[in-house]
Amino acid sequence: QVQLVESGGGLVQPGGSLTLSCAASGSIPSMGWYLQAPGKQRTLVATITRDGQKLYTDSVKGRFTISRDNAKNTVYLQMNVLKPEDTARYYCNTVGGPLLAWGQGTQVTVSS
Repeated sequence: QVQLVESGGGLVQPGGSLTLSCAASGSIPSMGWYLQAPGKQRTLVATITRDGQKLYTDSVKGRFTISRDNAKNTVYLQMNVLKPEDTARYYCNTVGGPLLAWGQGTQVTVSS
C-alpha cells in the first residue's frame, strides 16, 4: 500500500508562513490536506485532483494553496497569514475514495 509522509510543520508567529509536504511512496489519486486540532475531529481543508482542480474550506480560502507534483508523488500546502486557530496536526490522504493508512502528520503551531 502507498505510504504517506508529511513534513514541513513547525512553530510560527501569527501572520507567518509555512509550506507542508506530503510525500507518497507511489502514485496517488485526488488528495487532500486534513487538520486535527487538540480534542477535535480531523477536518478536510483543501483538496486537489490529479489534473490540478482545487477546493478549499472557507476557513483557509485565500490563505492556503494546495499543489502537487505528480512526477514526484508529492502534494504541498502553502500556508500564509497563519492564525493561532490554524494550530493543529496536519495530515494528507486521499479524497473521494478509500483512504490510505494515515501518516504521522506534521505539527503546525501558530503562536507569538
